[in-house]
Amino acid sequence: MSQSGTRSVPSLRYLAFTPLFSRHFYTPASEDSEDEGPTGGFTRDGAAASLHQQATIPLLHANEMANASEEAVVAKVQRGVYAKEFAQVFGANVFSRPEQAFKDIGLALEAFQTEDASFHPYTSKFDAVMSGHDKLTLQEMRGYALFNNPQKGNCAKCHVDTPGPGGRPAAFTDYSFAALGVPRNPEILANRDPGYFDLGLCGPYRQDLAHETGYCGMFKTPTLRNVATRAVFFHNGRFHRLDDVMHFYVERDTHPQKWYPTIAGKLDTFDDLPARYRDNIDRTDAPLDRRHAGKPALNEAEIRDLTAFLKTLNDGYSAAAGGARASGQ
Repeated sequence: MSQSGTRSVPSLRYLAFTPLFSRHFYTPASEDSEDEGPTGGFTRDGAAASLHQQATIPLLHANEMANASEEAVVAKVQRGVYAKEFAQVFGANVFSRPEQAFKDIGLALEAFQTEDASFHPYTSKFDAVMSGHDKLTLQEMRGYALFNNPQKGNCAKCHVDTPGPGGRPAAFTDYSFAALGVPRNPEILANRDPGYFDLGLCGPYRQDLAHETGYCGMFKTPTLRNVATRAVFFHNGRFHRLDDVMHFYVERDTHPQKWYPTIAGKLDTFDDLPARYRDNIDRTDAPLDRRHAGKPALNEAEIRDLTAFLKTLNDGYSAAAGGARASGQ
């Protein structure tokens, strides 16, 4: 426990319907298909192609469990109290084939995450409302309207709030990638090196897109389910309060001095991305389309309304108890 990581930990909830990573994802449009850009995959940079592949990454990663090798992980499972059950599922000779056994460990973790209801409970107030078992308050309704308003919150553009294929509940993500210009996080020890940058899709962890410089700074859009229960936000964990996140979105461009440092008398905007990649940052979609010193897309009352709606996405809601019960993530 002496080594600090470089990315905030993403939720493992609501990942079952994540599509495979694609550099060019197309959605039907009125006249033709529209290229939505990079989409899908698991982890912050979409590098894992499946839940079982994602599940094995922390077992070996230096910043996480830091096992020396796949064989070391398999040996620990073989010594574990569940070794007999593991062999019953994957074969009596499973431990004689460490490479396959390591893959089977990932499959076992994937099965748990897929089959255990706690990973996809759909027990929020929003779900109760969609199924006709509850209603939004007036404030939550105002927030819901802001969530969908393309000139205001515009959240639904990436955090899709409509049912998925077959009528499955809304995922609150389109699994796309975006460069948002989140400020550099001084709490990350690696950031003490001014030459270190986490470039998301093009490195340092993912290497196959290292030369796709148009993707540098892009990270996967997470689900907003349980967002109001979180204590860290964005890929680098820069913010610890939802209120700060909301204000950053609407004031990033209107009041950049609130979020970025001034160095040698010059404001260093988008300081967690090398200058040569800053053109990748989203400046066209509301609320990230405002001018310096202009009017933010949302005022304080609207931020409160939108936050009230986001709280309806928390799992553990009980209509019978008036929504008093809520679970963390």
